[in-house]
Amino acid sequence: MSDMLITKKKPTYPINPFLGDYLELYSRAYQIPVFYDDLLRFSGSVAVMNKHDQDSLWVRVFYSDSDRKEIDEQLKRVYALLHSDGSAMTIPYLNVDAIDYCTFGNSKPFRVKVRNTLNDNFIYFYVKKADASRVYGLELEHMLSPNNLNFLVNKNTLIEEHIAGIPGDEFIKDFLPKCSKSERNQIAKSFVKFNERCMIRLLGDMRSYNYVIIPIHDFDKVIYKIRAIDFDQQCYEGNLKIYRPQFFKENFEMVMLVKDHLTKTSIDQYKIEERATVARRILGNETRLTHLLKCMLNDHISTPEKIEQLREEVYELTKQVSFKKSKSMGDIMRASFHFVKRNYENHEMLRVDN
Repeated sequence: MSDMLITKKKPTYPINPFLGDYLELYSRAYQIPVFYDDLLRFSGSVAVMNKHDQDSLWVRVFYSDSDRKEIDEQLKRVYALLHSDGSAMTIPYLNVDAIDYCTFGNSKPFRVKVRNTLNDNFIYFYVKKADASRVYGLELEHMLSPNNLNFLVNKNTLIEEHIAGIPGDEFIKDFLPKCSKSERNQIAKSFVKFNERCMIRLLGDMRSYNYVIIPIHDFDKVIYKIRAIDFDQQCYEGNLKIYRPQFFKENFEMVMLVKDHLTKTSIDQYKIEERATVARRILGNETRLTHLLKCMLNDHISTPEKIEQLREEVYELTKQVSFKKSKSMGDIMRASFHFVKRNYENHEMLRVDN
């Protein structure tokens, strides 16, 4: 178990023209009526406490009366774009209950709570600085994970839907001790698959507070799914361990869960299953994924030193020359997908021949 941490803050990378065109083509780019910088004009704030009466690292922000009226109206329109067809029909029935600002992490997001006044149902969405790394991460999550993602981009602003679930650190502390043996087996299986998926698509920094665990009730059992919620560290770091959740000390309990409840044969089986699933998603999204990878090939989303380190470490793991020849994070990502896809297709050929 590594005790390493990501000690340096990742810079924000701008959306380049290639990625901008991609976002236009796939209906991710919209003329959003409010920008991230608009929300920074708050005039005051108070700390938001969690259910244990501890500082949540979020603050609830307040605006002057004139600014608040304008911002509320704009945020309601954003909600309509993100969750509906963008029409103004639903706006009279919406209320912005709260705007919170996070003082922790890279993206320093705003979290907006919007309530439907007809039935008191509410939903969250986030307003963040647009960062190319995060956009690549969101798109890859949308195509290669079991989950679709909804987000919008306009210039330097990213609007992102809320991903519901129990934060991993909270789950490990409050829920895991109460789980039955069969539930622990299920969680261990999900963590192995999540770990493999993150490594394949180079999603880094999956410490326990950067993913959620979602319990799904299925007949007479509960199935636990693990879902990433933070995508800032997509294809940035050079250390391969950062793309493998098992090496973070915050996930120690999850690693021990795997060790105590799964045999090596089971672990290998689940890894193979996840690689096959990702390979099928690669094949099913080949046109869109190829377009996205072309954007990454023409982008600068890391440093030369980190690119060199990562290609060497992945080459040592796989012995594939395509990694050794990689000149960018886009190259490494493309080589990873080709490697997974080729192995899957070769095994499929063997299965058919037999």
